[in-house]
Amino acid sequence: MPLTIDQALQLGRSQGLERTDALALLAHILQLSRAGLIAHGQTLLSEEQNAVFIEKIRQRLSGVPIAYIVGQREFYGLKLHVTADVLDPRADTETLVDWALSILQSSLHVWPCAQVLDMGTGSGAIALAIAQHHPSAQVTATDYSEAALAIAQHNALVYQLPITFHISDWWNELQGKKWHLIVSNPPYISLDDPHLLSLQHEPALALSSGKDGLDAIREIIAQAPAHLIPGAWLLIEHGHDQGPAVAALLHQSGFESITHRQDIAGHCRCSGGLWME
Repeated sequence: MPLTIDQALQLGRSQGLERTDALALLAHILQLSRAGLIAHGQTLLSEEQNAVFIEKIRQRLSGVPIAYIVGQREFYGLKLHVTADVLDPRADTETLVDWALSILQSSLHVWPCAQVLDMGTGSGAIALAIAQHHPSAQVTATDYSEAALAIAQHNALVYQLPITFHISDWWNELQGKKWHLIVSNPPYISLDDPHLLSLQHEPALALSSGKDGLDAIREIIAQAPAHLIPGAWLLIEHGHDQGPAVAALLHQSGFESITHRQDIAGHCRCSGGLWME
C-alpha cells in the first residue's frame, strides 16, 4: 500500500536509515527539495515510487553511498554526477581546494593564467572547483581510469568549464609538461586498514596504495620536481596521521616551505611544498 511522504520517512527510520539519508532518497525519487518534502508530508507516493524507495533503502543499508544511489554529490557548491566508477567526493577534500585557490589568488599578479594540474581527478571535483572559482587558471585533469575520466568530462561539460583531460597513470603521459600548481587526492589508505571493509562499494584503485598507503604519494612527490615551474606548489591530500611522513617525502625531494592544512574536523589532511630549483 502506498505511503505518504511522512510515513515513508518513518519507514526508513524503523529500518535503521538515518533521517538525512531518507530525505535525500525521497528528494531524488520525487524531485522535490527537502523543504518541499516536509511541506508536503501528507502527499502519497505512487506504487512505483513506493517500490523504488524501498529498494533504495535496501541499497543504502547494504552500505552503498548515497551519492551512488542518487547519482550525484554536492562538492564546493557544484552538483557532480557520480557513479561507482569514481570516489564519492568528501567534504574534507574541500580543504585542498581552499588551499589551492588561496595560492592562485595570491599569485595572480605573477601567474595571470596559471597552469594547474589535478592528478587522479576521479569525478573531476577538485579540477572543476578550481576552474569554477578561478576562471583564469588553465586546468588539466588526469586519471588512470577511462570510466572515471568520462564522468569528469561529463561534469565539466555540464558546467561548461574548459578543462583539458588526459588518461595517465600518474606521470607516464605527462612527460615534458610543467605546471604552476599541482594538486592531488591520491589513494592513501593502507592495504590492511580495516576501514576498507566499509568502503567496498567504492573503486579500490582510488582508495588504497601499498602496505602503508603511501605508494602513490611517493610516486607523485618523487617525479613532481620535473613538472613544476620554479616557484610552483605541490599540494596533496592524505590520511589524518600521514602528515609527518608526507612532509618527510617532500623534504627528501627538495621542496621548501613545507606546511599542512587541517580539515573540518581539525585533522592534518593536506601537505604541500614549494619548488624553487
